[in-house]
Amino acid sequence: QVQLVESGGGFVQPGGSLRLSCVASGMSFHLYNMDWYRRAPGEERVVVASISTGGITDYADSVKGRFTISRDNAKNTVYLQMDSLKPEDTAVYYCRSYVYGKTTAWGQGTQVTVSS
Repeated sequence: QVQLVESGGGFVQPGGSLRLSCVASGMSFHLYNMDWYRRAPGEERVVVASISTGGITDYADSVKGRFTISRDNAKNTVYLQMDSLKPEDTAVYYCRSYVYGKTTAWGQGTQVTVSS
C-alpha cells in the first residue's frame, strides 16, 4: 500500500524558516516524480514545487527564490525547505507522487502558519 506521510509543519514568524518532509512507503520511490501542494483557507489546492525522478525542479512564481524542493532516494523522502516565510504562505501543505502525469498518492497534509 502506497503511503505518503508529511511532517515538519508548525507556527513560525514572518521571515522564518521551516523544512517539510514527506516519507514514502510501499512504492519504488526513485521511479516517481514528487510535488508539494498547498491549500490556503478558502482557496483551491495549488502546486508549489515539483521534482522529477532525475532531480529537475520547478516552482510556482510565488515561492521562487524562497523555497527549495529536494529528494533523497535512499531515504524515500522529499523535502521542502521554506525560507523567508510570509503570512500568505499559511496553508496546509501536501506532498503528491505521480508518474506519467497520473497521481499515485497524496499525503495527509501538514499545517504551516506564518504569523507575528
